[in-house]
Order: sequence, then structure tokens, then C-alpha cells
Amino acid sequence: METILKEVATGSRSIDEALNDLRDLPFEEVDVAVLDHHRSFRTGVPEVVYGLHKTPAQIAMIVERMVARDGRAIVTRASTEALAAVQEKYPQAQYFETAHIIAAGEFPVPQSDRFVAVVTAGTSDLPVAEEAAITLEWLGTRVARVYDVGVAGVHRLLSKRELLWQANAVIAIAGMEGALATVVGGLVSCPTIAVPTSVGYGVSFNGLAALLAMLNSCAPGVSVVNIDNGFGAAVCAHMIVAQASRPVRHPAEDGDTT
Repeated sequence: METILKEVATGSRSIDEALNDLRDLPFEEVDVAVLDHHRSFRTGVPEVVYGLHKTPAQIAMIVERMVARDGRAIVTRASTEALAAVQEKYPQAQYFETAHIIAAGEFPVPQSDRFVAVVTAGTSDLPVAEEAAITLEWLGTRVARVYDVGVAGVHRLLSKRELLWQANAVIAIAGMEGALATVVGGLVSCPTIAVPTSVGYGVSFNGLAALLAMLNSCAPGVSVVNIDNGFGAAVCAHMIVAQASRPVRHPAEDGDTT
């Protein structure tokens, strides 16, 4: 790092060359993980801790190193036992019970009026929806929550269409037969990210029926993430909004005249 910075200062290495060299560094090895501190530099999204199947002690150790480096950390699929372990070091850490998320550190202030609408078919989909919404807010993207507007009472969804038309991306979350994503996809001009949930009776097969229905959607512009994957949908939606906010660059501006 020091060598690269000195070469930039003396002009023997360009800023673009330095950026390319730094994209693969650094990482930090701890007892239970290898932390990718430069993930946000490469992708625009910092590393997030997946809490399921990790012990509270492991989660607390990882959070401590992430906060020491970046000033904040977030854990998805986290238990209250994990929260207690984290709060021994960071008493101000927050727990979002519905989303099962632990957040240590401050949420950023959104720098754009662009927003993602997080839409659910029913109240039973809220854990997945809140995982998506809290993740988006952690990444600095505005969120509009539109909950319990499933197709069994489609007039509820239609009453929100003005809001949906203003969104820059929509996350449509539904279990049962998963029809919400197709209806939303047929209403809006922005990308729709469908999230099937494991909500439903027997032949929903823990979300498989909704997943297959969403994959077979006849509405163009609908893409699908894995069952209950609110986090993955949130990252995708954040990237869509962030990309739309960036200035357009052309190859010629980077010295490419081909």
C-alpha cells in the first residue's frame, strides 16, 4: 500500500493503475473467518455477516474486527443470543427483531432521492421483507414499505400504484402461489426483483411453488432470487439504484480511442 501511494505521488504510477492494484486487497484472517475488507471498494457493498449456523462467540469476534476496521457491521439471520454476545462489546448495537438483523454502528444518510419499494403479499412475509428493507437502509438506499397487498385483494396493490411508478426498483415478496411478482412486474417500468417465501400450506413445498411460479412469470422485467433471500434482493436493488445515480462514463474519457 505504501509503495503504491508513493508511486502515485511521484507520478510513476497512474491513479487508475493504483485503483486496479488495490481492488484485490486487503483481507484479514481471524480465528473463524477471513474478512474481505475491500469488498465495498470492489463492489460498492461491504461484507455482511451471515449469522445462521455461527455461534454467538464467532459472530461477536467477527463483528469486533469489522467495527475496528470500518466502524460498523451488520449480521443477518442473527439470534438474540448473538445480540447479547455483540452487546458485551458494543452496547448500542441494535436488533431488528422481525428481520433477525444485528447492526453495530450508524446507518448512512441516503445521498439520493431514488428509492426501492419493498412490497409483500401478506404479513407472514414480513421477516423476509424487513431483511430486505433494513439491508437497503444499511447500504444507504431509501426504502418505501408497501406491505400486505397481495393478489387476493388486488385493489390494495392498485391503490399504491402511484408510489410504485416512482420507484427505481421494486422487490416483490410473496409465498403461496407467488403471483404478486407478475402483477407488480406488469405495472411498473423499473426492474422487479421477485423473492419467493416459504410461506404456504403443504403443496407450497416451503416456497418451491412460489419460486417456480416467479421463474415462469409472463411479465418482462421480473428477475428472481432464492427462497426467503431478502438480503440478496436488497443488494441487487441497491446496485440498480446506485448505478443509476453514477455519472455516465464513455471509453474515450478513459483514454480509449478505439
